[in-house]
Parts: sequence; structure tokens; C-alpha cells
Amino acid sequence: MDDIISQIGNTPLIYLKEISEQTSCHIYGKAEFLNPGLSVKDRAALSIIENAEKRGELKKGGTIIEGTAGNTGIGIALVANAKGYNVKIIIPDTQSQEKFDTLIALGVELIKVPAVPFSNPNNYQHVARRIAEEEIENNPNGAIFADQWNNLDNMLAHYKTTGPEILTQTNNQIDGFICSVGTGGTLSGVSKYLRENKTNVKIGIADPKGAAMYNYFQNNKAEPSEGNSISEGIGLGRVTPIIEEIDKVDYCYSIEDADALHYIYKLVKNEGIILGGSSAINIAGAVNLAKDIGKGKTIVTILCDHGSRYQSKIYNQNFLKEKKLPIPSWLRN
Repeated sequence: MDDIISQIGNTPLIYLKEISEQTSCHIYGKAEFLNPGLSVKDRAALSIIENAEKRGELKKGGTIIEGTAGNTGIGIALVANAKGYNVKIIIPDTQSQEKFDTLIALGVELIKVPAVPFSNPNNYQHVARRIAEEEIENNPNGAIFADQWNNLDNMLAHYKTTGPEILTQTNNQIDGFICSVGTGGTLSGVSKYLRENKTNVKIGIADPKGAAMYNYFQNNKAEPSEGNSISEGIGLGRVTPIIEEIDKVDYCYSIEDADALHYIYKLVKNEGIILGGSSAINIAGAVNLAKDIGKGKTIVTILCDHGSRYQSKIYNQNFLKEKKLPIPSWLRN
């Protein structure tokens, strides 16, 4: 009998009809919001935990510590609960209430910290590392710092599963792949696999405003672009070991929130798919990539997580009004 862990991965490709017709390309979204934890991060969580087990770093009653914008923590909690581990999650207090509620429901020890830049020693990632170091020293059952930004087991999840699934599902006919960067695990792992098996595939990055990956891959300088974004879980500001694994990016796009949200609101009303903000950035990137590589091409992007995680934000007219973002007609009172 299958358990919940066996349901991670093997997500379908969904044909995105309206933008495909608009661009005269075949654009598909990898439906990662259909994972048990409703996001692509389930894959990284499973890979990080199972590889730690193989190295003998965990046993029953051990603890997994992670700093996360939410989805990785949810994925870790699902896998850890199924395997008998404890979880401590350190999260910025600016993330959506829906993520907090889900983590609490999953029984993790949730530690909220103020949102400060990575350069600040009290950034949530640094706080998580300090807590993990103490736990590793004192827990007789073992403990790990998941460390998704630097842990290559994150990238390997996508090299071993997401990339092969995409190539199989497109019958080896993929011409372009694009996604945004949170940790870089998805882009790094998928692009590595695709390039090894489909040498002419084009790789793109869709970067939210205020992140540094557009400038890094375009100009070889990890400097933030102008502006900012409401998207959660993406928008990397530095080069990490996972980013260093990315051999080449062919097309780079810096995406405005207003342009991106337009696509997911149309998906809700016209195709019945409700997604989060990172998927909006990805879809906008896929449209740009389609325009650049030409008509008739097959392009795949990642539909990262489910929109129910953001009802208090991108599906809330008061939040959108406060951020001066477009409000879809059905959300207006």
C-alpha cells in the first residue's frame, strides 16, 4: 500500500491554453501544486531527508531544522511526520498566514523572526543555522540542518525526478525550460538533466524585481534589480553552491508583479487553475521565452504551489490595493 511519501513527484504537465494560443507555442506547466504538501518543495524535502538517512545522520526521534519561507517547511514536516522525526521551522514573520497555519497544524515547532536582509546576523537563515548547530551537538537521536540553499541534495531531487519526468512527458520534444529561483534547486537540477539529454534545449530564468539572479546570469554580477516583489519563496540575492551548478542560462527576464499576476488571474477564471505568486512570475517568463525562441516551440515551466496559500494576500483586494497592484474583477466589492 502506498504511503504519502510515495505520492511526491510524478506530477502532470498541464497545457496552458490561453498563453499557448497567444504566443503560437505549446506552453505547459508542471503541476507541482498537486504534490501532497501543495508545492514543488516536497521534492527537495524528501531528497534532503532521505540522503541524510543514508549518511546515518538521523534516526527515529531525531530533529530536522530549517529556515524557510514556508513551503519547504511544510514539505519537511509531511515527510518527517511520516518517518518519525521532529521538526523546528524558523520563518520570517512576513509570510502568509496560511503558511503559518499549515505548519502549526502539522505540529512543527514554529519560530517566527523579523524579516531582515541576509547580511543581518538575525536573518532567519542564520538563526536556523545557530539553532541547528546546538541541536546537532545535543540531540542523541541525531539532527540535521536541512540548509536548502546550500544543500546539493535539493538540486539532486530535480535532477533525478523533475527533469526526467519533463523529458518523458514531452516525448523528448521540449525546446525551452524556464523558472524562477528561490534556492535554485529546480532550475539547477532540471537544466542540468535537460542539457545532458537534449543538447539544444534553451534555459531561461524569470526573476522577480529586487532579486539578483537576472543581473548575475545576464551581467555576471549578483546585484539586485530595481524594485521589489510580493512573491514569496523566490528572489535570491546571492550566489550559492546550487547556483554555481547552473552551467548556462540562455534567456533572462526581470518580471514586474503586476505583469505576472495578470496571467494567474486569467488562469483562475478561464482555465480553473489557482496558483501562487511564484507561478505567476514563471508563467510571465514562459510567455517572454516563447516570444524569443519562436512559434511552434514547446516550453515548460513550473506551477510551484497552490493559490490557497495566498488567500490573505494575492487573492485579497485589501492587500492588493495596499500594494497598488491590479485587483481582478471578481475580488472587488
